[in-house]
Amino acid sequence: MPDISLQRRDALRAAAAAMVTLTGSSWAQSPGWPTKPVNMVVPFPAGGGTDAFARPLAAQFSKSTGRALVIDNRGGAGGTLGASFAAKAPADGYNYFMGGTHHVIAPSVYARLDYDLERDFVALALLASVPQVVVVNPRTVTAKTIQELIADLRRKPGSFNYASAGAGTSHHLAGELFKLQTNTFVTHIPYRGAGPALQDLMGGNVDMMFDGLGSSAAHIKGGRIKALMVSGSKRNPSLPDVPCAAEVGLPDYNVTTWYGLWAPKNTPVEQQQHMIEEVRRLGQTPEIKAIWAQNGAEYGSLSKEQFAAMVSGEIKRWAQVVKASGAKVE
Repeated sequence: MPDISLQRRDALRAAAAAMVTLTGSSWAQSPGWPTKPVNMVVPFPAGGGTDAFARPLAAQFSKSTGRALVIDNRGGAGGTLGASFAAKAPADGYNYFMGGTHHVIAPSVYARLDYDLERDFVALALLASVPQVVVVNPRTVTAKTIQELIADLRRKPGSFNYASAGAGTSHHLAGELFKLQTNTFVTHIPYRGAGPALQDLMGGNVDMMFDGLGSSAAHIKGGRIKALMVSGSKRNPSLPDVPCAAEVGLPDYNVTTWYGLWAPKNTPVEQQQHMIEEVRRLGQTPEIKAIWAQNGAEYGSLSKEQFAAMVSGEIKRWAQVVKASGAKVE
């Protein structure tokens, strides 16, 4: 006869194992984060390119987790003031920083920074990547094509100006690179963010801008500004009628505005991973996919390690452009 006590003991062990498995699975799905609002510093005023991606992410984050992702706009000094503030935030898993191209340029153009992007932060995820676009005010600039614009700039050097989100930003360096590659001169007018710069461009106070498509797309489609060229070697799906740089004889004009997520150094690895997994999930939602497509953007697919390597490579690449252009900010 079978040993009933042994059968019962085996059954109890199996039940206990099943309970451990179930408990572990439940914990993995409900890690208990976040338990309070999460803060994210956006180092530019509201209305710029960073905001165009940060705010939809915040809305979806709140919808997904039931906790607010609070956007803290802290503009100034080409995004470096906000970065400095974020670097000193508590490393508790509830403070993050959304920066981008501007911040890999800053170490080369600013003589002094009180933070180090690679030393004081942990790079977590690439969130969005969009091409730069050359936009003009159609009331102050008569050129209908990029070739006509270049001809006008060469014929009347110094008669035109371009706005940027601030000295040392990607807008600024994109303009300097354009000048180098087209042998033209355009006066640089720095602002405290892309939002104010775009407002003055639409108002006719400045002539042109080298902007990330994320902040310009709606104004281009609304007819308030005119796009003459997108950077890179292919046209952007959101602006199919606008030529790319390679088509118009500027094959080396490849400038991308990208936005990424960082955490202060010493943020617990577990909390870092929770945030990385959450933003990856958000990138797959229909709402985020639609907004990114509308802005001509791609959602990042890099791992944490790949993004960190990209940041290091971009710091070196832009240092070469800064050296060639002579751009500096005191």
